[in-house]
Amino acid sequence: MTTHPLFAAPSVPMTRQNARLALSLLVLCTLGLSLSASAQKSAFTTFDPPGSIETIPNSMNRSGAITGYYFDGNMFHGFLRSRYGTFTTFDFPGAPTTAGASINAAGVITGFYFDGNLVAHGFVRSPDGTLTSFDPVGSVDTQPAGINPVGEISGTYYDANHVSHGFLRDLDGAITSFDDPDSSGGTIVTGLSPSGEITGYYNDWDEDPKPQHGFVRSQDGAYTTFDLPACSFCGNVLSTMPSAINAAGEIIGSFYRDDYGTVHAFVRQSDGVITPFNAPCAGASTFPNSINATGVITGNYLGCGAHGFVRDSGGKITTFDPPRSTRTFPTSINDVGAITGWFTYAHGGEHGFLRSPD
Repeated sequence: MTTHPLFAAPSVPMTRQNARLALSLLVLCTLGLSLSASAQKSAFTTFDPPGSIETIPNSMNRSGAITGYYFDGNMFHGFLRSRYGTFTTFDFPGAPTTAGASINAAGVITGFYFDGNLVAHGFVRSPDGTLTSFDPVGSVDTQPAGINPVGEISGTYYDANHVSHGFLRDLDGAITSFDDPDSSGGTIVTGLSPSGEITGYYNDWDEDPKPQHGFVRSQDGAYTTFDLPACSFCGNVLSTMPSAINAAGEIIGSFYRDDYGTVHAFVRQSDGVITPFNAPCAGASTFPNSINATGVITGNYLGCGAHGFVRDSGGKITTFDPPRSTRTFPTSINDVGAITGWFTYAHGGEHGFLRSPD
């Protein structure tokens, strides 16, 4: 998975999704999945906040409100784009960088900002614009990943030894830190469900060559660890890295083998059944980034260019790109099937897009 350079995750063997701001990709060969002929028929809206020379949308709620960040040539600012297309810029006071990471149905936003010493802190922004900073105890780098409908926030933080841990912040502001019991090298949180289930992966530094394993943490704090089972093309799976979880408990993510070759995608049902899949381009790598309540998945793939895809609940994959796009990176799909993300033109520069439901 690729992550925008500003938010590259430390200490992750591959360019995998950072809990801070998710931008993903995924792929390989067709594996019997059909490619829709209507790949370019959906309507696209492209957008940039006023003054932006680089726009990165990260999350969209059911009503179509979008949050993310943009660069004006001097500073990085958070933004909120309403369902009607109007923009609100926000900055944590005194911060040179502010970035929205996730927005819930009520319009509450979480994200992070850098202080004057370039230390990252979490924040929550209420619909009236009030910004509240937070950090787990002992954090020197706080990276919120998601906020659910009741206002719980989960993500990753790093301690003074640069070891990562998961956290869950409740509506009242109390923060619980956690690690998968089998973690020996840090825990990375990538997704939070509406009911409070948390997914991510942990580093196993007791093994060589230090793989990652997926986990899901239930509301009561119980952990289930999982890895991709053997399959015809899976081979010896080295790392399993979930990227998102939906209301039904379905988890998506990527995995790769011990040859460090092509990255593949998977979807894990709530009963634990895992299905690998790939975008329709042999040899490319596939990264799913977001899954909605009905099981529709979006993400992107690299190796045959950089293109977006959407996979319906039946497994059919449709590829897409905004008009004149040279690279496409979907980041979020809402429950009505609208997709947001960013793309580049031939002359460079990142711009936001909104793809209407099919």
